[in-house]
Amino acid sequence: MDRRLLPPAEQRALKLAPFVLAAAVLLAGHPVQALPPWSAWDAGLPRVDDDDDRPGATPVGRLTPGSPQGAPVRSAPDEVRRRAIVEGLAWLARQQAETEDGSFPKGNAQEWAPLGVTAIAGLAFLANGNSPGRGPYGREVTSIVDYLLAHTDLTAGSREFGYISNQGDNLSKMHGHGFATLVLAEAYGMSPRSERLKKALTAAVETIERSQSPEGGWHYKPLPVNHEGSVTICLVQALRAARNSGVHVDPTVIRRAEEYVHALRNDAGLFRYQLDREDASVALTAAAITTLNMAGRYDGAVIQDSVDAIWSRLAIRAEEGIEVKFPHYERFYLAQAFWQLSDTSNFERWFDEEKKKILRTQRANGSWSGSRYGDVYATAIHCLVLAIPDGLLPILQR
Repeated sequence: MDRRLLPPAEQRALKLAPFVLAAAVLLAGHPVQALPPWSAWDAGLPRVDDDDDRPGATPVGRLTPGSPQGAPVRSAPDEVRRRAIVEGLAWLARQQAETEDGSFPKGNAQEWAPLGVTAIAGLAFLANGNSPGRGPYGREVTSIVDYLLAHTDLTAGSREFGYISNQGDNLSKMHGHGFATLVLAEAYGMSPRSERLKKALTAAVETIERSQSPEGGWHYKPLPVNHEGSVTICLVQALRAARNSGVHVDPTVIRRAEEYVHALRNDAGLFRYQLDREDASVALTAAAITTLNMAGRYDGAVIQDSVDAIWSRLAIRAEEGIEVKFPHYERFYLAQAFWQLSDTSNFERWFDEEKKKILRTQRANGSWSGSRYGDVYATAIHCLVLAIPDGLLPILQR
């Protein structure tokens, strides 16, 4: 059942969907300028709550200043990439159709995180020119947003007010809350404004803010009692997207998160899991760089040294044949970390080879496999990674 996110007065906007999608295609391949540091927003820049000038957020259907008026010419390899995304999204839509609440079936997942996986699938649809009620998969996005809204605690006086969770889902936790908040923020910024959506998004942001630990990071539960890097990136990215869409975010929270991430860095340039642990990895380092990006830090010695450390570790792994523990997670954040660098050769070097691997492993039905979290998760992650060069999801734009 499609409950529709949009108010009745705005439903007529759905008739414009084909034209919106066509305009969105024009954006592909034309990244926008990097967003300013968070501190700049706290130093006199006005907060923008209207639909036209949110910093860095180019809604679907609107060209950025100076954008060419024709669609970019795509090479044959790029057409293969786009076709893989189309087939992957079609498979995701077929899976979602098996449920009645907008979520996705468990399928072959060994570890099932329905809230988190549904949110990531939503990002995959959003990253390819869809928004609530608009685009080829506008209905699917609407259903996902409705699902997330239905699982947002908006009960007055609740100890978990604003927390997005699903009873029986013991795995998503604050990872899931972060991805869900990111979806709500992007949906809010890419579609006609909905008070229902704004209320839930604002409450979700406040949950993140009050759950920050004294050290500056976040952990698995919505409580300020512990910290670790992989949850922290999910929540900082959600806060950045919320701020981009006009929702107030406390800059102090971001400054503390930035300081926390810097403290995780070891002498080799890699980032650790927690302050009191020595284990560091490529995945955690890519996530940490992305966290710094979300705080407005895109270059500098710290980031460049860590990028060099990533390349060194990748070379060692390739030579020794070391398997990656969380390959999809790593791929997702490596793509973002390399994409945001001013030196685009890092992304081009990495993406050229990684894209071949992704395309080679896509199955005939359009899906990908190989994750303990199931094929929906693997397919959504790969659709997201392949879509990054198109620049249609504001949070992933340069």
